[in-house]
Parts: sequence; C-alpha cells; structure tokens
Amino acid sequence: MTDIAISVENLSKSYLVGHNSASPERYTALRDVVARNVRNLARKTRDMLHGRAIVQGDEVEEFWALKDVSFEIKQGDRVGIIGRNGAGKSTLLKILSRITEPTQGRIEIAGRVASLLEVGTGFHPELTGRENIFLNGAILGMSRREIQRKFDEIVDFAEIERFLDTPVKRYSSGMYMRLAFAVAAHLEPEILIVDEVLAVGDAQFQQKCIEKLKHRSSDYQTIIFVSHNMTAINQLCSETIILNSGKLEYMGASHHAIGKYFQRTQEDNPHNTNNKKNAIIKINLHNNSNIKYIQTGEDIEFTTTLRLNSKTIDYHLAFSIFDSNNELLTHIINEDDSFKFINHNDIHYVAVKIKLKKLNFIPGEYIVNAWLGDGGAIEIDKF
Repeated sequence: MTDIAISVENLSKSYLVGHNSASPERYTALRDVVARNVRNLARKTRDMLHGRAIVQGDEVEEFWALKDVSFEIKQGDRVGIIGRNGAGKSTLLKILSRITEPTQGRIEIAGRVASLLEVGTGFHPELTGRENIFLNGAILGMSRREIQRKFDEIVDFAEIERFLDTPVKRYSSGMYMRLAFAVAAHLEPEILIVDEVLAVGDAQFQQKCIEKLKHRSSDYQTIIFVSHNMTAINQLCSETIILNSGKLEYMGASHHAIGKYFQRTQEDNPHNTNNKKNAIIKINLHNNSNIKYIQTGEDIEFTTTLRLNSKTIDYHLAFSIFDSNNELLTHIINEDDSFKFINHNDIHYVAVKIKLKKLNFIPGEYIVNAWLGDGGAIEIDKF
C-alpha cells in the first residue's frame, strides 16, 4: 500500500484573457467598429458552440496560470506553498479541491479532501452563531450527528459562547472568522487544504489555529497550507513549495525554501540597485550561552562581515529587528553613533559588531535584517 497522499504530474492550467485593441486616444472609423464587432460575434459564437468560455475583448490571449508542475506529498506531511501574488497558488488549490479542472497533466489523491479556501462561505448573516454552525457544518460535509458531537468543542475553540444565539451580522470580523475556522477545523478528512485563513485574527488566536493544525497532522492527516506569513509556514510545515510565475521553483525543507523566497524577492525588487562589488557577506549572532536561542534580558551581539570596493567613505549600515507579524521593533544605523568606515581603494573586508544590552523582548521568533547603502541613500545590499 502506497503512502503517497497527493501525486501531481505535469499539471498545467491555462485561461483565455481578453484585451481591447483600440486605443482610447486613437480615432476609430465606423467601418472599423462594425468589422471588429462582427469578428467578436463570430468568435464568441464558435466558443459557445464548442462549449468554451466566452471571453470579452477584441483580442484573446492564452495565459498559463500553472505550467508543468509536478510533486508528491506523503500521508501525514505538512506542506506549505509560498510565492508572490499571481504565482499560481490559488489556482493549484482550486484544482486540488476539484473546483476547476486542469488543462493538462494529472492528479492522484488518496483520501477525502476538505478545503478552507474562503473561511465563512455559507454563513447566513441573519442566522445565529448556533444555527450557522449546523448550516456551515452541513455545507462542509459533516452529518448532523457529527456536528452535535463536536458542537461544544467548536464553541469552546471559537470563544463565542456569550454570543452563540446572536445573529452573526452583529459579530466583529474577528468573531466571525474564529467561528468559521472553528467549524472547518473540526472536519476529519484525510487531506486538509488551507489558504490564508490565518490572515485575520489576533496573534493568540493565530497561534491557537497553528497548534490545532499541528495536532491534526499528528493524527496522520495531510495538510497543505498557503500563506504569506513566513513565520506560520516555518512553524507548521516541514516542507515548502515555491511557485514562481506558474512554475515549481523549489520544494524542500521550509527554512531553506523561505530563505530562497526572500532572496528571489530581493533580486526581483525593481528598486534594488544591488552592487556585487559591495555586499553584506554574513551575519553572526552571539550571546552569553552561545546557543541558537536568546534568553529575555540577555545581551546579544551581531557581527557583520562586509565586502567593500569603493572610494566612498560615507557608507550607511543599518540593522532592523521585526517580530513574527513583520512589525518593526527597533532600527539601528551607524551614523547615529557617528561611526564611519575607513576609506580604501582596493577590495577589503570589514567586520562590524553591534551589541544590544538586556534585550527585553517577549518570547517568540524575530527577524533581523541588515542594509548597506551609500551617502546618497542608495541601497547596495540587503541580508
């Protein structure tokens, strides 16, 4: 018996996109308008007769949302999918959820699939929280007996017991989202597909959702998780897929995938004037215990190695520390302490040490970014 939960082979999906050829600034004769409308009518008639989608516009372009994507996911694996907007993540999830069909390729799925693509779909604003639990549970495929058995657990997870008999139209967005996720999270499929359902809600509830998904995976449930929250991806998923322009760019350990994704994001940044001759080589973190984790209230030190090849003396080196929600906590720059780099004509390496005393951060995960620029505030390199 195979342990493969999902097998995707050469998966591709194309859409037809319509464009208007006439420029609004260009004069268009009546005969051109008539000829264009006749061509559009003939094309739409052919599409209708052949059962194809009718696309508005004078010209039609074929757009490939996914192209030759192949991978395998084993039972019980937690796999993340990341990529820029428009990379093909939602299209892939819709195909895996059987909402839409692929243009080419093949998918084999072993087990029942449940999808959390749009949390709260099926909720009726005039019904109470209690009534919507039964309604939404039925839409998601749960029997009435199953909903009754899990009812108290759902209410406890959503933390809305006081407002259980209040119409959901009076709920805040956070309450609405908590109830919707609580219902969906108590499904028992073999494969669970989750798309950005943790984008709303406070940090405590987001962590609660991640722990719930981790628990489901320990029951040998396969989870596919799409998010732009890299901390959540790193916490939940052992492996991560990077999609780029509809193609699978990388599949491997989550921390490697996240590193490659950030590197690609910086390379693709149109404002990044990266100069290969001047760069941040590496950043080392030191603390009193000399271990990976930092204790609250402990002194820490960053050692940054720079490669410089310029006569410019007015370099700026900055450090920024962000929390798991990408909120800036502190920003340090060399010019604040009147520190300047020594001028050299040839390539040379500089080690800069930054020491932070008694770092009073609450327990959690933090991101350190470094930035190197010249006196004109031109960015040279990021790390």
